[in-house]
Amino acid sequence: MQVTLGFGKQNVELDIKDENLLGILMPNEVEALKTGQDEVRRAMENPISSARLKDVVKAGEKVAIITSDITRPMPGKIVLPVVLEELNQAGVADSDIQVIFALGSHRKHTVEEMKYLVGETVYERVECIDLDVDDCVDLGITTCGTPVSVFRPVVEADRRICLGNIEYHYFAGYSGGAKAILPGVCTRDAIQKNHSMMVRDEAKAGAIEDNPVRKDIDEVADLIAIDFIVNVVLNEKKTIIKAVAGHYIDAHREGCRFLDKLYKVRMPEAADIVLVSAGGYPKDINLYQAQKALDNAKHAVRDGGIIILAASCKEGLGEHVFEQWMTTSASSEEMIANIQKNFVLGGHKAAAIGMVLKKAKVFLVSDLDEAFVKSIFLEPYNSVDKALDSAFEALGSDAKVIVMPYGGSTLPFVG
Repeated sequence: MQVTLGFGKQNVELDIKDENLLGILMPNEVEALKTGQDEVRRAMENPISSARLKDVVKAGEKVAIITSDITRPMPGKIVLPVVLEELNQAGVADSDIQVIFALGSHRKHTVEEMKYLVGETVYERVECIDLDVDDCVDLGITTCGTPVSVFRPVVEADRRICLGNIEYHYFAGYSGGAKAILPGVCTRDAIQKNHSMMVRDEAKAGAIEDNPVRKDIDEVADLIAIDFIVNVVLNEKKTIIKAVAGHYIDAHREGCRFLDKLYKVRMPEAADIVLVSAGGYPKDINLYQAQKALDNAKHAVRDGGIIILAASCKEGLGEHVFEQWMTTSASSEEMIANIQKNFVLGGHKAAAIGMVLKKAKVFLVSDLDEAFVKSIFLEPYNSVDKALDSAFEALGSDAKVIVMPYGGSTLPFVG
């Protein structure tokens, strides 16, 4: 079987013997009756557990629309015009609407990035602003002890609408829903306390009902009302094929169920070797981004197996704290121990890699220097073929292989 994987801005091809190949995990076929803005409009006209947005808001009310930042593939320029249309139908003036970018712990945007995210027309119509963590209001503490301090314009708005795309999140279960508020427009202290629960066994991709991180996120609505959400699911071509609107829990969960139909992929058994690509550029621009594919791959590999991660990492590790943890820790086990004692954003992804290494070896096919790769506890290779040959040498010529061409999106499970 010939297999094609994205690597940087190119594709790499290799052959795997049929007797070794357990499967190639691709997104499932799902029916999408509408796509793009038509699907967003359909969802807005048929909200879940909620009145229509135009019947929720009233003329004269101040409305905050919280949406994703530049690090997320949320197609705001497609979704926002439909949301603004309904707000205007309710009599809400553009001057009473703010679009707020949920930066979480990420950097601020340039004006050009804001225009790219919302579209030129929307940017000219309504005020668009970034989270300012120095202007937040303390609202209380969740039952998990997270101090919820939220960006003042979000708190002072009469209505709050949360936008987002739903995809698997390696410890919050799924993105979307109330995640626009926590961590989106909260302080670093709130984010660190919430994310510190990532080391618990229940905090994993595709887990929601018993996931302590997601429970904490959803509880934020007890401290600050979320009046309406619009969430979307994208296919591998970044096209909207599902939208959900309405109640921040019920609509979100419906979107999560659809995501499972699309990207939760059954496999017959755990593999000896998992060959995973982050999907090429920009998903493999650095290890900080490519880590997501590695984390999904751990669900496909048996204990003591090997994961081959094909990720260019042309720009290195990609985040200062992450790099510090990866390059100064004495062992991968130390990174896990450190995150349990002192949760630090950036360090959490290093700990996540440490947790994968507890289960399997990781061969990294990248553009990084070999000595550097060894220093961060991974085994370096400059070609997928060589990495696969080494994996067969280590585990035997009859070792079974699973391939994940879209590792960042695909969540494997045995069944």
